[in-house]
Amino acid sequence: MINRFMRLIVMFDLPVVTEKDRKIYANFRRFLLNDGYFMLQYSIYVRVCKNADDVKKHEIKLSVNMPKKGNVRLLQVTENQFQNMKILCGKSTNEEKIGIDSLIVFE
Repeated sequence: MINRFMRLIVMFDLPVVTEKDRKIYANFRRFLLNDGYFMLQYSIYVRVCKNADDVKKHEIKLSVNMPKKGNVRLLQVTENQFQNMKILCGKSTNEEKIGIDSLIVFE
């Protein structure tokens, strides 16, 4: 199987009005971090996927762990598209600077 690296970008707006809302938000954020996502910006998380099968697997995991309220969006981009992203204001994160060549991918 050919490894064609992709990035999954999860963007979300979740309610945080009640204590229960905040707990749901924290649990969703924890799920993302435990599943290999890193925070690109507030409420925008990114992870590397090694191929289309990996993308599909993480899409399913995301749909199973998604909160019932709020908005969650998923965007799939190629590694090249991600690397060509322009930062108009601010700085890139340390995780963002790590290229695919620096990552070890386990089968």
